[in-house]
Amino acid sequence: MIGTAQKIAIEKTKTSKITSVDFDNLPFGSVFSDHMLVCDYRNGAWEAPKIMPYQPISLDPSAKIFHYGQSVFEGMKAYRDKDHNIWLFRPEDNYKRLNVSSKRMAMPELPKEYFMEGLKTLLQLDRDWIPQSEGSSLYVRPFIFASGRGFHASPADEYKFIIATAPSGAYFSSGKVKVLIEETYSRAANGGVGFAKAGGNYAGQFYPTQLAVEKGYQQVIWTDDNAHEYIEEAGAMNIFVRIKDTLVTGPVSDRILDGITRKSILEIAREEGIPAEVRKLKVNEVVEAAKNGTLKEMFGAGTAAVVSPIAAFGYRGSDYDLPQLEKSYASRFKKRITDIQYNRSEDSFGWRFKV
Repeated sequence: MIGTAQKIAIEKTKTSKITSVDFDNLPFGSVFSDHMLVCDYRNGAWEAPKIMPYQPISLDPSAKIFHYGQSVFEGMKAYRDKDHNIWLFRPEDNYKRLNVSSKRMAMPELPKEYFMEGLKTLLQLDRDWIPQSEGSSLYVRPFIFASGRGFHASPADEYKFIIATAPSGAYFSSGKVKVLIEETYSRAANGGVGFAKAGGNYAGQFYPTQLAVEKGYQQVIWTDDNAHEYIEEAGAMNIFVRIKDTLVTGPVSDRILDGITRKSILEIAREEGIPAEVRKLKVNEVVEAAKNGTLKEMFGAGTAAVVSPIAAFGYRGSDYDLPQLEKSYASRFKKRITDIQYNRSEDSFGWRFKV
């Protein structure tokens, strides 16, 4: 076990790419910083992590990631405040969820020291890559995949853990989105892996989302796999619905991800006295609220966009516009969370983590 960041071997890049990056016009997740952390699992144990220049990796064609999809990941962000301090938001929750996902995919769990110390060391090394402009951050992607070889349908015997980072602008630059309530395809099923951040969950979403885009929508609202009766998630995000002044979101389950932003919004709602209910929410209830004017807001919640307001939704050939609110819950929650993340306000919850 490593005890301190100094014990992680570091190979620095000979030539930094940072001078070629336009930090005022950053796309999301497609410009990558100078270094990455790599850690291999072999012979039944995780080897010591090391940091090296960001580079391609070499895998055998029989590596089981290509054939059986053993892959999990996390999404995080690092922030730099006006005094150039580096902050993370609830990183231990990401670590715990990575291991929950790994266990479900029959992959080895990662020691906490490797995750936390590796993350801190990498961010200190590439601290200049953390942008400071409003809405920008350093997106952090920890992931584990099967690198062991073989065509036999069984868990791999070797795995690779990597943390790569990307300075990024806003996830949704166009603001509010228009979504389609899905009734044919399902994101996840009972007893499945919907609660895990497994790569295949997201691959399975792409085709139904493409069909929705062809109809003029940006994202899909997922419903339950049985009767498509209940609202579950919004694209790759958890979903919140405001009916009158009450905030409603579905309970986590085998099908619904235990989102860190979701949990944060519920805690803020409790602290600020906003009525919030965690319960199953029928599609018909949302449609009826839209028709009678009691549907005030719908928004997605996740690491990449934090809070993404929904402007309208489609259901069975009809579109329903949501009202434009001056003081929305969505903007209120986003400001509260981002003020904590960027160290602009007090953190009464203890979520902010200094690197």
